[in-house]
Amino acid sequence: MHSLCFTSETSSNGVVERDFVVGDVPGVLWSSVAGSAHAPVVLMGHGGGLHKKTPALLARARHAVTTWGFTVVAIDAPGHGERPRTAEDELARAELRQALAAGDTGRFESTSVRYVSSLTERAVPEWRATLDALQELPEIGAEAPIGYGGGISMGTAIGVPLTAVEPRITAAVFGGGFFVYDALIEAARRITVPVQFLLPWDDEHVDRRSALALFDAFASTEKTLHANPGDHRTIRWVGLDDEFLARHLGRAAGSDPGRRAGVSAG
Repeated sequence: MHSLCFTSETSSNGVVERDFVVGDVPGVLWSSVAGSAHAPVVLMGHGGGLHKKTPALLARARHAVTTWGFTVVAIDAPGHGERPRTAEDELARAELRQALAAGDTGRFESTSVRYVSSLTERAVPEWRATLDALQELPEIGAEAPIGYGGGISMGTAIGVPLTAVEPRITAAVFGGGFFVYDALIEAARRITVPVQFLLPWDDEHVDRRSALALFDAFASTEKTLHANPGDHRTIRWVGLDDEFLARHLGRAAGSDPGRRAGVSAG
């Protein structure tokens, strides 16, 4: 098992940001300056073509730390951020660009599914290895509750299969914005933890009916759907139950819910 090695540390406005690597997978950990042993840990996925420190993800991570005292972690998906792409990754991305330029929606969908399926096969074991390494840290340990805290599009395409196989995840926030395929539906049917699902109503690439089918497939007895206007790139995290993860994971001692404010970044 690979251990977690911190490579840098900064702090601002009550949040400590620490870059790390687990094997060859780079990640970032955000936590409260005040510190709280075994605070709930929230995993955050990023969208396709993006990385672990996008402004939107950073805003949501800092909000979770300063409001609830959570520890938040993100890693770069294979071929994203600081990670090199394989020849297969480059080919798939080129095919996606060509399909978009030609307006070939069928080819765009089939290539997207094939590409993200490949990323998911690699990313799920990496997330699980990262969790193993995090639990070796004394401030986290095996006692800290774990949640999946969101990721639209590719973040959900990876997060759903991860949650389906990872018993340490006890609540999850997902979002639409990705083509739904059979394996993703089957993974959703194995998920029984509480789920909150955000649907961008005006996604220009993905038929909302497929996102509704994914939501319907979750076996969770507690699941809520939140739909907002927004296309594939301007998704708004508004109208959500901001206390969802805190209710299911708990909150760190000394956290200040009175500071909470809506985070509308996509």
